[in-house]
Amino acid sequence: MSAEAVHYNMHDAKTRLSRIIERVERGEEVIIDRAGTPVARVVPLVRRTSRTSIGSLAGQVDLSGDWDSPQTNAEIATDFGIGV
Repeated sequence: MSAEAVHYNMHDAKTRLSRIIERVERGEEVIIDRAGTPVARVVPLVRRTSRTSIGSLAGQVDLSGDWDSPQTNAEIATDFGIGV
């Protein structure tokens, strides 16, 4: 457990859930204790990047000049067991 984490007892966690979630959304880690013993860790979720918009990979993908050549297509077909 992180030394930087903020601790809440069970009663305070139930009472202040919205505030705890706000802290977690800002990147903080929160530990919830029961009778002084840590029982849960609340951490931010790592969100996956949405790739639904056109150009979302701009500057991140580099296609070589022969990416769609007959030779490259034949190699791919061979890799997948497809006769060309």
